[in-house]
Amino acid sequence: MNNTFVIEKPGTIHWKQLWSLAALYGSVVIGWIAYQNYQPRLLEKFEFKQFALPLLIAQAIILVATPPIAGRMGDRYRKTKGHRIPIIMAGMSFAAMIFMAVAFTLFSNPGEVFKWILPVLIILWLIAMSIFTSPALSTIELFTPVDELPMAMALLTIVANLLYSLEPVIVDIIDFVGAPLTFVAGGALVFASGYALRSTSLDLFKQRGGHEPAVEKDDNNAASPYGKIFVLGIALGIATTVIFNFFPDILEQHLPGNFSGKIKIVGILIISACSSFFMTIPVNRYGLRRVLMVSIGVLGVSMLVIFTSTSMPVLFAAVAIYGIAFTAFSVSALPLAMERSFAYEKVFCVGIFFSGVALPDSVVNILQALPQYG
Repeated sequence: MNNTFVIEKPGTIHWKQLWSLAALYGSVVIGWIAYQNYQPRLLEKFEFKQFALPLLIAQAIILVATPPIAGRMGDRYRKTKGHRIPIIMAGMSFAAMIFMAVAFTLFSNPGEVFKWILPVLIILWLIAMSIFTSPALSTIELFTPVDELPMAMALLTIVANLLYSLEPVIVDIIDFVGAPLTFVAGGALVFASGYALRSTSLDLFKQRGGHEPAVEKDDNNAASPYGKIFVLGIALGIATTVIFNFFPDILEQHLPGNFSGKIKIVGILIISACSSFFMTIPVNRYGLRRVLMVSIGVLGVSMLVIFTSTSMPVLFAAVAIYGIAFTAFSVSALPLAMERSFAYEKVFCVGIFFSGVALPDSVVNILQALPQYG
């Protein structure tokens, strides 16, 4: 049996639904920027700095373990309810509620007893964001023909990279409005974008009889290649972690300008965003697997040059090449993972993929925090 999930739909992308998905993905990115900006401050303000490492460990466990669990739930809902929207809406509503709860906690300036609710809310927020992200991103297959998945991924890559490139501006806005209003806005943004995805998705399902195509496991279905999908996610996670955790220091030391390293990696993100749609051309011509393997090789070589070279022109060239290769990898990795997944457990495999993506950054964050607790 073919392991590709084939859905009867026109040979064009459903752009309204895809833009709704991109908006939801954008709200997740903004939510993470807000979280990473305020979590250390909140721990310091409420005298919870001693919990920074335990929270990082809990964050790692949640980000790695939750996506497959949410994916399995999404597949189950797809089988019993006709689509995966219920698990997406449950996670999105939970996340919005936690945003609002954090905002209320900060507005009320809780006393000694009630301040202990804050670490609990942080854990719940991490769980909530993880519950709906993988099932939501897996809906990309419903909105996009199989051969156009790289194009759809290019849009999501552009949204994510542009938002991360605007992180300094977003952080300035967050600092200006303050923590309580930031979490109120975050909750509203997640809820609004999730509701938009729900509305447009249900409209599409109605055109197809109200449900996603039924997919059952039969005796000929072997298990999907979980290990390969997980490793594929880890590879993308490593490529992303290197950009955000290691390149800033290198670029700050060796590239000219009075800007911080975090500002200088904006160039990589902009290169990646600008080249996203162009990367679909070689993917469509040579195939997902070939482009992905070449991009991994180019990423490895350019990363080695960036870590070892002190020549400014060479470093500039290596950074630009890394940005382009990172784009090729980004637009082909998830489509390849979905292509390798059996239809009856598609959302579960997407969860495994994002579990792998989260692992390298989680490990690096814990290792970087350990010296402070030595």
